[in-house]
Amino acid sequence: MTNFSYFRPGDLNSAIGDLITHEGAKFIAGGTNLLDLMKENVERPARLVDINQLSFNSIEETEGGGLRLGALMTNADTAYHENVQNRYPLLSHAILAGASAQLRNMATNGGNLFQRTRCYYFYDLATPCNKREPGSGCGAIRGFNRIHAILGTSDQKPETACIATHPSDMCVALAALDAVVRVTGLAGERTIPFADFHRLPGDEPWRDNTINPGELVTAIDLPAKGFPQYYAYIKLRDRASYAFALVSVAVALEIENNRITDARIALGGVAHKPWRKPDAEAMLIGQAVSVADFQSVAEALTEGAKGYGHNTFKIELAKRAIVRALQQAAKLEPTP
Repeated sequence: MTNFSYFRPGDLNSAIGDLITHEGAKFIAGGTNLLDLMKENVERPARLVDINQLSFNSIEETEGGGLRLGALMTNADTAYHENVQNRYPLLSHAILAGASAQLRNMATNGGNLFQRTRCYYFYDLATPCNKREPGSGCGAIRGFNRIHAILGTSDQKPETACIATHPSDMCVALAALDAVVRVTGLAGERTIPFADFHRLPGDEPWRDNTINPGELVTAIDLPAKGFPQYYAYIKLRDRASYAFALVSVAVALEIENNRITDARIALGGVAHKPWRKPDAEAMLIGQAVSVADFQSVAEALTEGAKGYGHNTFKIELAKRAIVRALQQAAKLEPTP
């Protein structure tokens, strides 16, 4: 770990101003990912701006009937909040599927959005990684890639190739719920639909999201519709605790008279961002609850999936996980 300076601002303007005026500065809150990256010398911030004194640590009602999750609320406090559990149980379940209880007690909602990939090659400074060192190549494509992406990958040009996955559980549920991210910077406040917050690797795999330099996430807004009755979150992993998803699926349904009137499906562990495909979800609208339709949707959601050897099994795993999650959400199969 390299030396760094430290500053704890008392207000938002001071936090943003200090970050901008100090080259190489980064915000820190819970630090559950950033400190790991610093220990491995993957991240080398020259200055840490501690934002824990800022006032973004509450959960409030919004005018539209939804909830505003403060960026500095911990994952644990969010998952166990009465309004989240009762109105957005999909989100609560997804958060509690992630990490360990100790980490959830420290990790913040805002920080969860900024998690870096757990790709082995990203963490190993002796190997090429376009995300860590732009233009150096991607060691995963021809290396050991069991945990890597099968959708939305970039593999055509060595200098921009990337098959890393986004590791968050919480973000998969937020994607399914159509959350909105609120950010503030020198230009003022703006909102980013969750679908537009994270990026596919494209020609810039080193960019994980669409945040501008100096901007800070202040809150995450949940819409009024929380799908409290028909939902499921499935996380398939190598062990039952403290493991990242090989494939995860968040499903939120509305069902009336055995017909699906709304459907949301988001996948984790398969792409550089939580994966949604609205056209595939639309296949369910107006249809009677049917396993055959669920299988067709699984095929549509994973259309174009590509394996790289060790991770090819994830294509079939994802399809089966989608069907199972839809069955659980529709209450055709008991939730464990």
